[in-house]
Amino acid sequence: MNSRTENSICVGIIGAGRIGKLHAENIIRHIPSISLRAIADINLDTSWVNTLPIAVTGDDVQCIFDDPTIDAVLICSPAPSHLPLIIQAAEAGKHIFCEKPVALDIAAIQQALAAVEQAQVIFQVGFNRRFDPNFAKIKRVVLEGGIGEPHILHITSRDPEPPPHDYIASSGGIFLDMSIHDFDMARFLLGSEITEVYATGAALIDPTIVQLGDMDTVLIQLTFANGALGVIDNSRQAVYGYDQRVEVFGSQGKILAQNVSATQTELSTADAVTGEKPMHFFLDRYQESYLAELQSFCHAIRHNQPAAVDGRDGLIPVIIGHAAKQSYLNHQPIQIDYEHPEQHDN
Repeated sequence: MNSRTENSICVGIIGAGRIGKLHAENIIRHIPSISLRAIADINLDTSWVNTLPIAVTGDDVQCIFDDPTIDAVLICSPAPSHLPLIIQAAEAGKHIFCEKPVALDIAAIQQALAAVEQAQVIFQVGFNRRFDPNFAKIKRVVLEGGIGEPHILHITSRDPEPPPHDYIASSGGIFLDMSIHDFDMARFLLGSEITEVYATGAALIDPTIVQLGDMDTVLIQLTFANGALGVIDNSRQAVYGYDQRVEVFGSQGKILAQNVSATQTELSTADAVTGEKPMHFFLDRYQESYLAELQSFCHAIRHNQPAAVDGRDGLIPVIIGHAAKQSYLNHQPIQIDYEHPEQHDN
């Protein structure tokens, strides 16, 4: 049972969909430094929550903001609800962990960050892939000069199957619900900002997705402030599994993170050499990273330090996402203006 100790951080979770449930179960089973006191969702799965040792449950988020024993909130609700919840949490003096995106609208994110700044609370955005051990090692090697000067970054990110149309209709489109992770990963791995983006795309899997104003297959070219070049390829359907690979090529070598499978075994016979498919579901592939990001959030609160993935890290990938859509619509590269990002807002 996950119960509060003298040194634990007490949290409440808002939103108990699949990611909210994952965080709740991770806290209870694996993170003793965090105590989960409350969980609120307007459509709370009572059969699930009743199996967990959580003191306060229900559909009223205000009970979390009003509880003086709760140090922080995890916002895991749908994206349109993030802005008002961030503002409420900040006004209540709660530290905030918010799943990506902070908002789909750049001005809304700026409003949220202003509320956080005024309240002087710690704010972390849920770009969990930064905490994946494989990608974290790439970051370390690049930072330490292990491949010399980075020249080319290639990120492959392909989902095993497309999401439902009702999700796509409210997600902001492929650049803001899928590529956004890769924009964050690109700037994280190279330690350099993206200065230009050129995006092309098509509906090659489901032609009807065009009616929703979206695509299912995109290629994105990046230029970085340090002179490096990057390529991101996204697909909403890789029939062999969840395809997540990264390569950084530099002046003195390269470093590559391959897909993760259930086991790292390979069968060799007279007929063929075969391995396992990649893991099929993102919650399985990134399980370690979901644990690590919450541990990092807890560490920031305990030591009164800025979050490892802060509000600016939540804003910049959305700016890039809007610029990528602008590039796709205009059929041309877009120089990214971080000082006046509203010009990229679609």
